[in-house]
Amino acid sequence: MADPFLPPRLLPSGDSALTVEFSRTIDETANRRVLALDHALAAAAIDGITETVPTYRSLLVHYDPGVIDHETLSARLLALSAGSLAPDTEVRRWRVPVCYGGENGIDLEDVARALGITPDEVVARHVAGTYRVAMIGFTPGWSYLSGLDPSLQMSRRQNPRLATPAGIVAIGGIQTGIQCLAGPCGWHLLGRTAMRTFQLHREPTFLLEPGDEVSFYAVDEKTFAEQERAAEHGELIAERIAA
Repeated sequence: MADPFLPPRLLPSGDSALTVEFSRTIDETANRRVLALDHALAAAAIDGITETVPTYRSLLVHYDPGVIDHETLSARLLALSAGSLAPDTEVRRWRVPVCYGGENGIDLEDVARALGITPDEVVARHVAGTYRVAMIGFTPGWSYLSGLDPSLQMSRRQNPRLATPAGIVAIGGIQTGIQCLAGPCGWHLLGRTAMRTFQLHREPTFLLEPGDEVSFYAVDEKTFAEQERAAEHGELIAERIAA
């Protein structure tokens, strides 16, 4: 686990970006520091910063070198990195429906066999978890979630699939995730959700954000089909839980 008091490494990324690295591995403490710094930078509104991109273990900070120089920005980033691990914002919580198994979760039975438990037990353990959005990446809306039950952790597929459908809910390594758009994937597919984490002409375009909490609940194929039709018309599908 990353040391919450150890200063981060500052790595130049070209001539107009800095990477603030808190750890060299996927780490819960490091990710909380990343998100805390991201929120602190948003609150500080430093002239010259044009964009920030949070990941599991680092924050990429784009800046205009004509407005703020490397040394000044580095000093501000180090000072802000010494703050609290907890972002000073309310945590948003979501309940996300998933249709597990069958053609929507083609790896569920193989996962259960590999773990020595039943498919129903895999689903029960997966829906029992509370997950945190650690980062968004790979494709628009692809949500990487920390908090997977250790008993469900397993290596990714040796042979990634070149095509998987939109809305897959999968596990890989120590993570679970939601893939919004159809595309390649090397994770194990447990099910699908009709929730669109990304929808170009919807407000908000991106539903989940780093730092959000997510829980899952199981729905049957009929309900999934109904939710898919509703999602096509812009409905959010996921339920926002009051704090």
